[in-house]
Amino acid sequence: MDFLADLANVVADPTNLISGLAAILVFATVFTIVGPMLQGDRFAGRLKAVSTHREQLRRKSREAMQAERKGGIRKAESKGLMRDIVDRLQLQKLLEDPSLNGKLEQAGLRGQTPVVTFYFARAILPIVLCAGAAFYLFFVNSHELTTLLRICASILALGIGFYLPGLWLTNLGQKRRESIMGAFPDALDLLLICVEAGMSIEAAFQKVASEVGSQSMELAEELHLTTAELAYLQERRKAYENLARRTNHPGVKAVATALVQAEKYGTPLGSALRVMAKENRDMRVAEAEKKAAALPAKLTVPMIVFFLPVLFIVILGPAIIRFQQM
Repeated sequence: MDFLADLANVVADPTNLISGLAAILVFATVFTIVGPMLQGDRFAGRLKAVSTHREQLRRKSREAMQAERKGGIRKAESKGLMRDIVDRLQLQKLLEDPSLNGKLEQAGLRGQTPVVTFYFARAILPIVLCAGAAFYLFFVNSHELTTLLRICASILALGIGFYLPGLWLTNLGQKRRESIMGAFPDALDLLLICVEAGMSIEAAFQKVASEVGSQSMELAEELHLTTAELAYLQERRKAYENLARRTNHPGVKAVATALVQAEKYGTPLGSALRVMAKENRDMRVAEAEKKAAALPAKLTVPMIVFFLPVLFIVILGPAIIRFQQM
């Protein structure tokens, strides 16, 4: 108890708090300046990840053919500390999230490692946050709140830690979807040009992915994945459906449906893409008009808080000064 009390006094010391805050700010400044210099080619890394996914599809295809011959498939599972903890505690059953695979795909996270990391974080973060909140409330700041409020705050930190990985994953998927939809109408126009020029749909996807990478790496990655799935999946329809599920946007879903119908019924692909391109451009314009219409309501509070007081000071300040001088 004496050690915890001394530690609490050290943590609560204003000098130590100011020194720690200054160290964090200096580290953040250095990281902000030096970080971009240390980053490599992100697009090349994404393409490498796509190549890995292509190799996985090829390996699965070979394993499927071997399974038909031998009657079984043997898989070698990767092991690690997080994987061992998740397996031993059976966290995938205790903390099961039915929509996790879809969220991970929409966030651009593939493979078994993100699944294990998510369940590990969902199990560890509540304990860490609850323990940190309890330590601060019961030892550092133990005089301002009652015991019941400190217990409720610790339980609240426990709940925040449980839902924090899901919120982070949803936010990551939202940012990825916004990046994809920002470049998708232009990519669809380029896809239409390639198809009407006589290119196959696989070559058109490959060409568009290489051209749109500078505008949206996420969209280029999805198109590369679709090209790989068109080459290795038994049903081409499945590749289009996977593209629509990973992006989770009505525009991409409509394009995927048009491509599936063109593959199934033999309808002209160029006319379908032309209609979809026009609809996606109209959808982007409607989204921009929606944001513009919501702008005045969003500016109301900042204007009241920041502009009106300054305006009153400018208008009434000289009158008040003259009144005081009279």
